[in-house]
Amino acid sequence: MAAEGTWSRLLPSAPLGWLQLWHKPLRLTVAVAGIAFAVLLILMQLGFRSALFESTLRFHERFRYDIALFSTDSVFIVRPAPFTIRRLYEALGSPDVESVSPVYIFPATWKNPWTSARRSINAVGIEPTRDVLDTPGFADSYSRLVAQDVVLFDRASRPEFGPVGESWRPDAPVSTELNDRAVAVVGLVEIGPSFGIDGTVLTSVDNWLRLFPDRSRNQIQLGLVTLRPGVDPNAARDRLRSYLPADVLVMTKVEFAAREKAYWNGATPIGYVFAFGAIMGLVVGAIIVYQILFADVSEHLREYATLRAIGYRNRFVSGIVLQQAAILAVLGYLPGMAAAWFLYRSAAHATRLPLHLTTDRALTVFALTLVMCALSGFLALRKVRRLDPAEVF
Repeated sequence: MAAEGTWSRLLPSAPLGWLQLWHKPLRLTVAVAGIAFAVLLILMQLGFRSALFESTLRFHERFRYDIALFSTDSVFIVRPAPFTIRRLYEALGSPDVESVSPVYIFPATWKNPWTSARRSINAVGIEPTRDVLDTPGFADSYSRLVAQDVVLFDRASRPEFGPVGESWRPDAPVSTELNDRAVAVVGLVEIGPSFGIDGTVLTSVDNWLRLFPDRSRNQIQLGLVTLRPGVDPNAARDRLRSYLPADVLVMTKVEFAAREKAYWNGATPIGYVFAFGAIMGLVVGAIIVYQILFADVSEHLREYATLRAIGYRNRFVSGIVLQQAAILAVLGYLPGMAAAWFLYRSAAHATRLPLHLTTDRALTVFALTLVMCALSGFLALRKVRRLDPAEVF
């Protein structure tokens, strides 16, 4: 019974668990491949879900403001409903407010200068006299928008719009058509696409109204409010809500981002689909591990019965199976993570979405993989725990 000591319970079971797995190399390979696929599926689903939220938020997070005015009829910023510009000027009357900026947003039809293919692009009209965006390239080029029929192009847009970013030079603007109107690209900015926006062009309010002659200057899609230094945004928001009509939403920058995220996560099936895909990855991996461990336990019942007969308790025998589960988790996780890293880079390059394999996500999925394999191991142990050596022999 000396085998019941602490070291004898742990050390002998370590190589035994590995040897039992290695005894069937084909089965081991199948198990590792199945777990790797589950890890890959979970990482990709979580990555796309994170990219969904990050990409939908980065458009309006590029704007410089403290409080946003948004129509109550608007669902999300990609297709905002208009509201009267009067609300923005009413907000300017508050002693908390330093300045306001109207923003006009609507999709336009972009003509690829190289292929003549037409594609919808997000057209944003802003006042060219103020640095209202915090994005690379804007501070140096927004003043050029005072000219007629000119735009700034988002160089992070999808490649279907043409190699504008690679071809544009300060002394050689790219010429194209926007809503069948000739325009020139006079600068580059960097915003990036999202699940609802493939690309973006920025222009002045006057140029925007030339692109959409049926639109009114008095109807805006977004109002940006900048507060005076030292004013608390939450307190200013409450004061603005108290006297502005109820046809506009008054939100801080944090609240605006939370509203956008809540829409994509709850009001659309996209967030649910990605979460469901990650759960399915866990289920698939758990089933594979359970089948492998259960088959291994069934094949070695006589050996387990022998160990029980000579005095080893369930704890020792269970340790062998759980160590097999841990070994499978590690062996399956490593190739799954490597494949996910490669696919993250490929998908980010192809879609221009913010796909990043973060350390937190990698560690979280590794912990989930260990839990998944451990639960499968416990399920497979039921046969060992009920084992009676007398019945086997």
